[in-house]
Amino acid sequence: MKRHPTATSQPVALRKERSVLFAKLPPGQVPEACDFLRRFERMEVEPHTERRAVDVAYDLREHSLEEIEMALADKGFHLDSTLLSKLMRALIYYIEETQMHNLENPQRPLKSPQNEAYTHAWERHPHGDHDDTPPEWREYK
Repeated sequence: MKRHPTATSQPVALRKERSVLFAKLPPGQVPEACDFLRRFERMEVEPHTERRAVDVAYDLREHSLEEIEMALADKGFHLDSTLLSKLMRALIYYIEETQMHNLENPQRPLKSPQNEAYTHAWERHPHGDHDDTPPEWREYK
């Protein structure tokens, strides 16, 4: 994929560059899929007929690989269904879904000032970790 000047202005983690692989049959899917995908706004599409693939570049806030591949399948295109492709597809779907979820929920600090009172009280309170054994018995060898 060629990098465009506008592509560098957005965070790198949200810009995705993926390859959509197609099955051997029916032949001629790559050019048709490119024409279909070029209708999507803010998506770069590049055909690779020799690999039976279409490279796509998109912003995760606007598209996802799952959305793209489902749109292709709905239009009647046949995606590669080898085990490796299915595993890679599932992994990418999971990663993108997790990234989108994390964007919606901002990261919170583990300890907030509100919980400090509880933390200090817990440190002073004798709990299950307390050992009543006298020190001289603990060091007995």
